[in-house]
Amino acid sequence: MKNNRWYHYIFILLCTSIWAQESDTLKVNITQEAILVVEIEREPYDALAPSRAAFYSAVIPGLGQAYNKKYWKIPIVYAGIGTSIFFYINRDKEYQRFRDAYKRRLAGFTDDEFQVVADQTLIRAQRREQRNKDVSIAVAVGFYLLNIVDANVDAHLKQFNVSEDLSIKPNINFDSFDASTNYGLSLTFRLK
Repeated sequence: MKNNRWYHYIFILLCTSIWAQESDTLKVNITQEAILVVEIEREPYDALAPSRAAFYSAVIPGLGQAYNKKYWKIPIVYAGIGTSIFFYINRDKEYQRFRDAYKRRLAGFTDDEFQVVADQTLIRAQRREQRNKDVSIAVAVGFYLLNIVDANVDAHLKQFNVSEDLSIKPNINFDSFDASTNYGLSLTFRLK
């Protein structure tokens, strides 16, 4: 009798679960959905663009930046080169002043503008101004070369292909064993 009672309970339980199911009034048409993959249109690669930009910058400083449409870099190029040339001209004038005074002293005249300065001090001043002139020219040449390299690299980076198959994201992992946080980067390649 006890076994029959369990059978009755199970039967009633199953029947109530059948009655609990109501028919859905909202009809949904299930169709096969396709995943749409959008390919990004890329501009054609111009292999000569970096060398052309470098050539333009070598001919006229700043022209390569204009070719790359980075107009804001042109004043930086001219400020760097112009400031270096300005310091070169000023150092050359000072060098000539010390040199002329020293030459007059060697000729026997003592009426120069540095009457209280010794001959050795004039020689040291000439050397210092010559060194400053050399540094100014080196900085100007450095800005000129940096202008060419910047135009070349910028033209290369303008054509850089950022692929959808490559992604990098930060990865933070909490280690529950020693209660520390592990940081890292996850680099993902998608192979077709």
